[in-house]
Amino acid sequence: MVNKKVSLDSYDFMAEYYFKHIDNKAYNAYYERPATLSLLPAVKGKKVLDAGCAAGWYSEWLLDKGADVTSIDFSKEMVKMTKKRLGKRGKVIKADLNEPLGFIEKGSFDIILASLVLHYIKDWNIVMKEFNKTLKLSGHLIFSVHHPFMDFTYFKRDNYFQTELLEDEWDTHKGKTKVKFYRRPLKDIISQILDNGFTIEKLDEPMPTDKFKENAPKAYNKLTKKPQFLFIRAKKVRDI
Repeated sequence: MVNKKVSLDSYDFMAEYYFKHIDNKAYNAYYERPATLSLLPAVKGKKVLDAGCAAGWYSEWLLDKGADVTSIDFSKEMVKMTKKRLGKRGKVIKADLNEPLGFIEKGSFDIILASLVLHYIKDWNIVMKEFNKTLKLSGHLIFSVHHPFMDFTYFKRDNYFQTELLEDEWDTHKGKTKVKFYRRPLKDIISQILDNGFTIEKLDEPMPTDKFKENAPKAYNKLTKKPQFLFIRAKKVRDI
């Protein structure tokens, strides 16, 4: 499992940074978010779980589009920031995707959105089973994760097929913080989806947007040759 204390402390520390600054960062605003939004089906009138909501940007977007949104995150400070962003709209709950989501009834949601969160979880078998349980039949799971190729090359690992815990250091407006996450081979990502009652409708390794190029031209050139994130839309086809 993730070293919860290290990861939790890091994300409590970064909650204000996510709330105030991350929305204007090129990798989020002009790469990850456009790609994730392109995979979403129509959300108006749908029940959506924002799984790993961070500071609530997606929750707000979904609510603005007419969705019925439940937002969860394991960081109490991220939950606080999401509540601050949303006001009295939606439902915001502190919950850990490493554990069963016993407070959610079976077949509650039409859509689950998990943006850049699943690489913090070692055992996907638990979370994928929970996603299957809480989704309606034919419901959609849309998620983004670190690209296996990116983690393998950037961190100079010697065994692509190993699932391993990595550590990185991120800059924030309050200083640096260490963040831990897991890398795993693509075959394990795909297997967990298919083995837990889903079919893959789309897998994307998108190019960065023109807006990204305007804001970060050097990083834009890198992303046109090496993917940073992996994006998947899966559909629930059976109960497990």
